[in-house]
Amino acid sequence: MSFSCSSSYSSSSSERPRFEDEEEHDFLAKTRGDNAVRTRYIGGMKRFLLPLFVLTASACAVELSGDFKGPLGLQLYSLREAFKADVSGTLDKVKAFGFTDVETANTYGLGAEKLLAMLKERGLNPVSGHFQYEPLTKDLAGAVAEAKALGLKFAVCPWIPHEEGIFGEAEAKKAAADFNKFGEAFKAAGITFAYHCHGYEFKPLTEGGTETAFDVLVRETKPEFVSFQMDVFWVTHPGQDPAKLLKKYGSRWALMHLKDIRKGAKTGLYTGHAPLTDDVPLGTGMVNWPEVLKTAKEVGVKYYFIEDESPTVMDALPITTKYLSGLKF
Repeated sequence: MSFSCSSSYSSSSSERPRFEDEEEHDFLAKTRGDNAVRTRYIGGMKRFLLPLFVLTASACAVELSGDFKGPLGLQLYSLREAFKADVSGTLDKVKAFGFTDVETANTYGLGAEKLLAMLKERGLNPVSGHFQYEPLTKDLAGAVAEAKALGLKFAVCPWIPHEEGIFGEAEAKKAAADFNKFGEAFKAAGITFAYHCHGYEFKPLTEGGTETAFDVLVRETKPEFVSFQMDVFWVTHPGQDPAKLLKKYGSRWALMHLKDIRKGAKTGLYTGHAPLTDDVPLGTGMVNWPEVLKTAKEVGVKYYFIEDESPTVMDALPITTKYLSGLKF
């Protein structure tokens, strides 16, 4: 597997563009921190996007010549701000980075058929897609139809709505029952449903105990209907060991988000929140990637997607792909 990677964009600013999509704003507000973090995004549209579209085309071929062989793709949410300004141009950048497999986050108001056509024009293959919990409960048939129209193999729910700081056994059982329902519907369409862990599920159910709400989610969901996507950042953030968790639940792990966490970042938290600047390129943070990826291969993870939510994603992606290219287990 090879990638063409290039970028002349360098940003010293931590500001991010404002949100025009209120649903996305609410989701990011839930998952990525307090007002001090969110206010850094306001008014950053021009500062972020103008350099993005003057990237140079000088490419460097990156071969996955080490022990990690993928399949490797990109979660398109990584470039969410760029997509707001120019869907077509941003898809061109995804292609220029050398990715073939992608994971979608939404259809940018284009509809599934139009987005799929734009992806196919560039040789991009939508393998998986993220679908929010509330729309799944309100219009499951519509979500299944969209996933089928995109040709997805996997449909993933990335977040369970809950009261801040409260996600215990009852909440996990309720979500598990919904997931079984979602998964059965997607399976009937030939699509595998999965849940993407987000950190808050790993709080012990009892003080001094070891069982977590995530354990309940796995136990209460039917393997034939529900798989899981490990986001390595959101496993490390609450203080879990990704390799041990992979071994614990083995084949239930179908997908993985490759995302490192800054050295020195506070862990042992169960909020599902973190500053965007805690996302760092793979190999520069605290994750033991050789151990994690070796174990992921052993348990049978099927697809890996880079997800980089940092303010400097265009700089970070080439660093990450270069690191993966020569990684040894």
